[in-house]
Amino acid sequence: MNREYHKWFSPNLRRTMELLVFGHAGTKVLFFPTRTARFYDYEDWKVIDSIRHLIDSGTIQVYCVDSIDQESFYCFWAHPKGRIQRHVEYESYLLDEVIPFANEKNNHPNFMSIGCSMGAYHAVNLAFKHPHLFYKVVALSGRYDLTKNIGMFVDLLDGYYSDCVYYNSPSHFVPNIQEGEQLDHLRKLDITIVCGTEDVFIHNNREFSQTLWSKGIQHKFYEWDGLVHKAKYWRQMLPMYL
Repeated sequence: MNREYHKWFSPNLRRTMELLVFGHAGTKVLFFPTRTARFYDYEDWKVIDSIRHLIDSGTIQVYCVDSIDQESFYCFWAHPKGRIQRHVEYESYLLDEVIPFANEKNNHPNFMSIGCSMGAYHAVNLAFKHPHLFYKVVALSGRYDLTKNIGMFVDLLDGYYSDCVYYNSPSHFVPNIQEGEQLDHLRKLDITIVCGTEDVFIHNNREFSQTLWSKGIQHKFYEWDGLVHKAKYWRQMLPMYL
């Protein structure tokens, strides 16, 4: 399996960023790490091994990007306005640096956005805001509203709200998308959402699925029995849903 390590200084983030690329050809896959995790964790957790057959065959090429959650949503010492602004800068890094980098390496026309846990939020948020850039989204064990206290998971903005928070909360902005180009592109996306029935975010997932149906956005929503918010289950899910 082809494996490449890359790093460069990001103008958008004003710091060095790292990522791993797995594969030599095929659909480009933007793979977001879990909450506060790193770009190498999916490799360490053998998640990459679970889809190695797709990588080796040239079906997909995976770009494991790094997280800056500890500088954005989980930077609790910073004012929430600064946290969400840091996230916006991260999005610019993805749009202006990572995606062009991947397109230069690989001219395959299709791009997937996938992630697990907090990575599922990133995958959905980016793809739903810019659906023209992607053809498929796979979100496992995700949370699509960061402004609520859910179990042990707190409101990541401490009650702060703004247009910027709204437009980075899929549970908030998707219900209000009007007929037009963005919604047309969303209706063309191949969307798969998966959550465990005992996951603390199951109700958010069910509500989000209902929101998608209400907007005429076709998707697949699977509920796995029990608490499956773990790498050993993601290793089972990804080969099934990619």
